[in-house]
Amino acid sequence: MKRLKRLIPGENALMVIIAAAIGLAAGFANILFRSTEELVHHYIFQTGHELLIGDGGLRLLLLPLIPMFGMVLLIPLSYFFPGEVNGYGFTNFLRKVNLEGGKIKFRTIVLKTVSTSLTIGTGGSAGVEGPIAQVGGAIGSQVGQFFRVSGDRMKVYIAAGCAGGVAAMFNAPIAGVFFASEIVLLGTYEMSSFSALVISSAMATVVSRATYGESPAFPVPDYQLINAPVEIPLYILMGVVVGIVAVLHIRIFYWIRDRFAAVPVNIFVKPVIGAFIVGSIGIGMPQVMGNGYEYIGDVLHGHGVVWVMLVLVFLKIFATAVTLGSGGAGGVFAPSLFIGAVLGGTYGGAANYLLPAGTIALSGAYAAVGMGSFLAAATHAPLTAIFLLFEMTGNYLIIIPIMLASVIGTVVAKKLCQDSIDTVDFTRQGIDIHDGREIAVMKSIKVGLAMTEDVGFVSESANINHLLKIFSMAEGSFYFPVLADSGRNAGQMVGIISLQDVKTILHDEELRANASVGNICARDVITLTPDDNLFTAMELFQKKGIEEIPVVESDKERWVVGMLKRRNVIAAYNREVLKKGISNKGMTLPLH
Repeated sequence: MKRLKRLIPGENALMVIIAAAIGLAAGFANILFRSTEELVHHYIFQTGHELLIGDGGLRLLLLPLIPMFGMVLLIPLSYFFPGEVNGYGFTNFLRKVNLEGGKIKFRTIVLKTVSTSLTIGTGGSAGVEGPIAQVGGAIGSQVGQFFRVSGDRMKVYIAAGCAGGVAAMFNAPIAGVFFASEIVLLGTYEMSSFSALVISSAMATVVSRATYGESPAFPVPDYQLINAPVEIPLYILMGVVVGIVAVLHIRIFYWIRDRFAAVPVNIFVKPVIGAFIVGSIGIGMPQVMGNGYEYIGDVLHGHGVVWVMLVLVFLKIFATAVTLGSGGAGGVFAPSLFIGAVLGGTYGGAANYLLPAGTIALSGAYAAVGMGSFLAAATHAPLTAIFLLFEMTGNYLIIIPIMLASVIGTVVAKKLCQDSIDTVDFTRQGIDIHDGREIAVMKSIKVGLAMTEDVGFVSESANINHLLKIFSMAEGSFYFPVLADSGRNAGQMVGIISLQDVKTILHDEELRANASVGNICARDVITLTPDDNLFTAMELFQKKGIEEIPVVESDKERWVVGMLKRRNVIAAYNREVLKKGISNKGMTLPLH
């Protein structure tokens, strides 16, 4: 019997076995994903291009009809699965993983595969890497739900699926691991979970290489660092440029999305409008359409024209924002690589023009570094970018330039914009997703939803004996707002009275008979408004050591609308946890 027990794998060994299975499934899902996108591109985009445009000329004006047709095909999915198909979905994915327990439906695998393929395969400007990470994450979530694991273990399985998906897509297992740990797990992971990411990423890469061979997603020429004393400062300066342009990319992305959201047009029509705009740009600059992998390859080999690449930096930023902001499906990983490649190519081309011939490497080398550093700056994930470039080039010499440009680009981007392209929506909602899900849940609940509206009031002219009667009849409440009797602020709160305030004069009958509530109440009162969040309230409870805080209409209009008690905060938090299905295992909120 003891020998039999030894053969049964322990908890960590079982997690590794399951992670290997998740990686294999993610590898096969990647094959299905890529095959679907290639079929859509061949039968809709290429066939449509031949039928509609043919030899070009004026018929080139019909090009926008192809991506528009793809968005028309997207309408049934958008109608039957609202909120699960359109737009940049990776932010919602991070929300589910880190704040909502990680329960992802099986249909996500099908919806992301089909919707992204329709968008990119017909010419929309987006990437498949974010969606394939979501597909892998959905596989991990399904496995976790099958085994009914805890919330923490669920996150590990989802991250393992994401690692497998990205590793298989780029044929870059180490980059897949760091993508999952930096972006999906927000940089918080343990060694046991890290091993699961490694195993899943490796198994997915095995499946991908058995199908597509060992070549990376972008064949990068041999990198050379010709003149380090000259080129290292150039790469440092490029990191600064990359960080600035990355922030511009993030701001334009959400500005255009907000503009589309405000347009009074049916939501099913907006993606068609966006496809028309992108298709119209594609008439003159076809490089912006699709994932742009082919043109990235040209730029990496030094075949890009400087002024064309410079224009494409801004057109790709705009086209990606329009595609996803209008409701097309896809990610921003590939567009970030494209923007970084053409930005780096432009920078390298200009540097070669200004410096003597042979002084520095050709523009393709700067395009490679720009590709990784821009990805790092836009996502705030420098390790992912560094290892992605290293695996694609297989050249150790690129490590120093990509490290410098990626880290400096990320630092500059963070200095100018606190959020990465994935976390803007969280900040808009007052949530710092890096705080952890417990604090994020607290920040997501408004005081107005948790406060008690049935509040007793005391007039500042009331005598103490009357107040004692109120305290004797109160059920568990020993804090009462004190309201002004007259003047401009009549009816508004001027202070708060507690049982502790009364105790100081309780045994002095003369003082008790002559004093009014206004004489002994606390005037310097901490207040909350209904729009404050519970995390702010809990910090005040702990800092001041009190049990109740009055809630007023605003800081200037101190009309009392309720009272928030410490137990109200705890109850509201627990309700939200149960509502979202978040496991309480490991929660360390200082609620008591």
